[in-house]
Amino acid sequence: MKAPKFKLPPFSLKAAGRYAALFAAMIFMNFALPQHEPLAFPLYYAALCCGFDPLVMSAGYLIASSAAMNAYATLVAAVQAAYLLLLFTVYRKFKRTMRLERLLYIALAQLPFLFLFPHMGYEIFPFSPFLQKLVISAFLFFLSAFFEGALTSVLKRVFRCRLSAGQLSELLLLWLVLGLGLCGALGEVAYSCIALSLLLIGAVLLRNATAVPFAIVLAVPLCFVSADYLPLALYAVYACAAVLLSSYGKLPAALAFFVSFLGAEFLRGTFYLGGMEIFLALLPCGVAVALSLCFPEKLYAQAKKSLLFYRENSLPRVAINRNRRAVGERLYEVSALFREIEGAFLGNLPEDNSMLLIRDKLTGTLCRDCPNRFRCEADNIAEGLDKLIAVGCAKGQVSLVDLPESVGSRCGNTAGLLFACNKLLASYRSAAREMQSAREGRQLLAEQAHGVSEILKDIALEQSEEYSFSEGESRLARALAQSGMMSSEIFVYGEGETLTVSMTLSPDVNGKTLCAVAGQALGTPLALAEKIPLAAGRACFILKRKPTFDAAFGVACRPKQGETACGDAYSILRIDERRFLIALSDGMGSGENARDISDRTLTLLESFYKAKMPSDTVLSTVNRLIAYPPEENFSCLDLAAVNLDTGEADIVKIGSPIGFILSGEELRVLEGQSLPMGMLDAVHPATMRAKMGENDFMLFMSDGVTAAFGSSAELFDYLSALQPVNPQSLAEQILQTALSRYRGAAEDDMTVLAVKLLKTA
Repeated sequence: MKAPKFKLPPFSLKAAGRYAALFAAMIFMNFALPQHEPLAFPLYYAALCCGFDPLVMSAGYLIASSAAMNAYATLVAAVQAAYLLLLFTVYRKFKRTMRLERLLYIALAQLPFLFLFPHMGYEIFPFSPFLQKLVISAFLFFLSAFFEGALTSVLKRVFRCRLSAGQLSELLLLWLVLGLGLCGALGEVAYSCIALSLLLIGAVLLRNATAVPFAIVLAVPLCFVSADYLPLALYAVYACAAVLLSSYGKLPAALAFFVSFLGAEFLRGTFYLGGMEIFLALLPCGVAVALSLCFPEKLYAQAKKSLLFYRENSLPRVAINRNRRAVGERLYEVSALFREIEGAFLGNLPEDNSMLLIRDKLTGTLCRDCPNRFRCEADNIAEGLDKLIAVGCAKGQVSLVDLPESVGSRCGNTAGLLFACNKLLASYRSAAREMQSAREGRQLLAEQAHGVSEILKDIALEQSEEYSFSEGESRLARALAQSGMMSSEIFVYGEGETLTVSMTLSPDVNGKTLCAVAGQALGTPLALAEKIPLAAGRACFILKRKPTFDAAFGVACRPKQGETACGDAYSILRIDERRFLIALSDGMGSGENARDISDRTLTLLESFYKAKMPSDTVLSTVNRLIAYPPEENFSCLDLAAVNLDTGEADIVKIGSPIGFILSGEELRVLEGQSLPMGMLDAVHPATMRAKMGENDFMLFMSDGVTAAFGSSAELFDYLSALQPVNPQSLAEQILQTALSRYRGAAEDDMTVLAVKLLKTA
């Protein structure tokens, strides 16, 4: 039988680092107990179970045992290494997986320790050395099982996913044995240098209460070595001090740690000892501060990112991003489809070739039997006919004075020519109207396709933006915990106006307090947008960035004397969290018919703006649609879309009376000169942009109100003298003044719409 061929694993810096760390850990673990018992065996066995090369690990285990300077310990390690090397080689060769039989293999591996290791026993235990070795063998048996899980967590789970309580316990046990080995091999001072350095770096990275249990874990080996619980309390104090100032940077955290360490040593009486004792006592603190300050910022950033991912529920976020990308791609494809539809409508518009058809009809009928036909064709009379037909298309008919000289001097049948031309013009006039209607219909559909395409494209781009991990989530979690609000999940995404915070909290949490704490943590004012009940005792709170301004509205209206319904219509619409729209529509006439025109105009405008249709498309489309009825239904319009972040107002006035902005002592006029909507096929609105500030008022009035003041100058003087407080009282005051000028009887529908910008609290 040939001996198995062992192959060294392929070399890489990462693999070499892992093997080196395992070898060092096994060396230190053999110093965990005073008689250098083989506590490296559980780690050696765990490494073999985790897939490390048996030959390399067996050699490392022998070297680790030799470092204890004990021939018997080396002999025990050699027997165990040969046994496990053979065992794992056979399993690898036959590609089998160890199951419950591994417990038997671990137990058999303890026999060399029981019969070959010269254990002298410990006086603190009241039973024989052999029984003590039996207890240690059982301890090694259980450690082997636990270390396999701990090493798996270190290699595959730490910084990749959340660890369970059992996995954390396994890691704690691994660190306890390793810490005892470090204390036994290097001494308590050296271990304190390592542990305090890890404590301070961990506090700077974690920046929350998690640093305290981490510090306690680091202190556990010192408690076993010194048989004293004091290190637990001291390390917890050091961690609290460092975390207290960790949000300001690593230098303040190191300073807080340094001060707390000096205070603790002063209370312990360290400064009354000799110089060497003081130096050794302060050395761990100095090493920890120096290492934490010299720790590269790049590594700090990478570690923070890993910790953030480690604390995150990453799978839901990945699923959300995947779905958003899929939706964004579909929307973009549909947007491209509507763009193609727009091109199809615009590219196939019927051409107006009526002039050519009329000329061909004339030359094909009237001129066909004329004896002078060929002479006219030779003299290019067609150019003169085109001029005559062009005049006829413009005037509707032609007469003798419209005949071009080139036609009148050559044609011998001018009367017949004029008669035939007028007859053809009458026939083709109706066809031209139908053609124009078709062109306008296709143009309207093309504009709508363009608007829908733009909307879908904007939504596609918004949906395609991924939600990434936010460092603000950890700050928010700490701020909520300090305020007594514990959140199991926090989700922060977007930036600027789109910033959104979602979190699960108790439904009893006060919304104002939550917004204040979250806003301070994230550095931006927030407002509660929605509260969604979840399971019993839990609710989802959704916060959005609070706009700079809020708005208050006031409306006062009165129908025309004798009418039951006011022909004016107004609208106050919140487009989204950061914009609102106000509009006042005055249908021509009064009563129900005028009311219907106004309502129809505002309903169309609201629907288009809520769909975020481009403004140019909105105005042209609404004008065409309300112009379709054959009766003369016209509507005047005042419209303003106000941004609550900036106070900027986009204002549109179409055939409406004068409007105003009251800003402190200043009165600004809003005026347009366009005709009412529906009067012409194309609307040319008066558009303007105005800047509003805190406590500014905007006023829109129907012509029934403005006409009561006689002139714009009188209305301007009246408003200049007012000192309004709230928009409702202002609207009512203006309406009552206008009614008094009519002697209490409204001569037309009267409406006043007022809005006031307020600074958000």
